[in-house]
Parts: sequence; structure tokens; C-alpha cells
Amino acid sequence: MTPPSIEKLAEIMAKLRTPVSGCPWDLEQTFSTIVPYTIEEAYEVADAVQRNDMAALKDELGDLLLQVVFHSRMAEEADLFNLQDVIDSISDKMIRRHPHVFGGVEADTADAVVTNWETIKAAERQNKLPDTSALADVAYALPALLRAQKLQKRASRTGFDWDKVEDAIAKLDEEVGELRGAETAENKAEEAGDLLFAAVNVCRLAGVDAENALKAANHKFERRFRAMEQIAGNEFQKLDLDAKEGLWQRVKASERS
Repeated sequence: MTPPSIEKLAEIMAKLRTPVSGCPWDLEQTFSTIVPYTIEEAYEVADAVQRNDMAALKDELGDLLLQVVFHSRMAEEADLFNLQDVIDSISDKMIRRHPHVFGGVEADTADAVVTNWETIKAAERQNKLPDTSALADVAYALPALLRAQKLQKRASRTGFDWDKVEDAIAKLDEEVGELRGAETAENKAEEAGDLLFAAVNVCRLAGVDAENALKAANHKFERRFRAMEQIAGNEFQKLDLDAKEGLWQRVKASERS
């Protein structure tokens, strides 16, 4: 099979970004204005995978690849780097972080691979960034739950962690109490954040991915709520809370059976 080439896509983007003859919308874009589209496309890739829609996955991967080409083209125009630099960089990184495949290091299990990967990443951070914290380069743009997990995992590697999940649950209970006692809007927001962070910690120590757990909870709530609406029909909004709760329990019971 002929290796895939993205030269055609790069040429299309170059034409779209050509002054005067190019696309007015594409010419107006900057790194900052394109980032929201990049994030959106990454989520759409994840959605296609979750739905097991391979035709959609093919299209969404193409859309995501376009984002890489778009950013690379703008960087090239600014004499920063180009698409080939991006490809070379990730190629070098993959070889460097897989010494058990491309070098003489042994790693017979997935856990050993992860350990080696994190060790190499830590060394790269020390060589690359003036920030030597164990929390360095955890991206701010990550979804909040995912970033909380990553921060906690980094802290855990330094020994700053609960010994068992029960300790984290006790901390979660403590945060619930502090939220209950908060009086000002500012304090409530702060304590609510602490509560969510503590909940992520409980999930992590229980071996649960908080982001995926919340996605599943969202899906379950939506499924049950739609079932309630379907049962009640046009009368749903007119029902009082007790009636709605009765419908909720009815839907839950039907799911169990």
C-alpha cells in the first residue's frame, strides 16, 4: 500500500490562505480563532468512536487533520515552523518514547510501557521548560475533570496522595459540609469547586475515569428524562415535582426489570 500523503491537503490550504485569490474567511483566521474548531473536531472524533460509526470517524478524522494542516500553514506563513516540522517532531517523539520498540529497553507489559513513557516525559519537561514542578505542562485547555485527574496523578507520583479511597471519600464528605456552610456566592463557588475536585479524587482512587463516568451519568439522565417525557406526553411540564419523581422511579424500575 502506498504511504498516505497529505501534500494535496497542504496545497489546498495554501491556496485558501493565498492573499487576494484565497478564501476571505480562511485568510481572516488566526491560531486563536481556529482553536475552538480544533477542540470541537477532537470531540466529534470521540463522538464517532463512542457511537461506533466508522463512516463518521473517517470524516471526523479528516476534519481533525485539516486543523493540523491549518495551524501548520499559519505557522509557516509566520516563519515559525511548517507541516513537515510537525510530522518530524511527532515522529521523533514516538521513537524516543518507545525505546522498548526502537531501542534496547525492555517493557513486556502495558504498565511497564506507561512507566517508561512517564519517565521519559518527565526528563523532557526538565530539559524543555523552566518550570520544574511535577505539575508542569498539564494543559489549561483540557476539560476540567480531565485536568483534575491529571493534576492528581502527577501529585500522586510525588507521594502526595491518600492511601486508600476511603480517605478520599472522607475528604469528599468534608467538602460537602463546607459547601453547606458557605454563605456568600464567592464562597459557594469556591467550595463547589473543591467538592468537584474531591469527587474526581474519589473516582481516581476507585479506579474510575471521572470524565467517562460523568458522560455515562449524563447519558443515563438524558435517557430516563426522555422516557419520563414520553410517558407523560404533553402533560409532563404541568406535573408537580412529586409526580415527576414518581415517573423517574417508574423509569428506573423498568430499567432494572
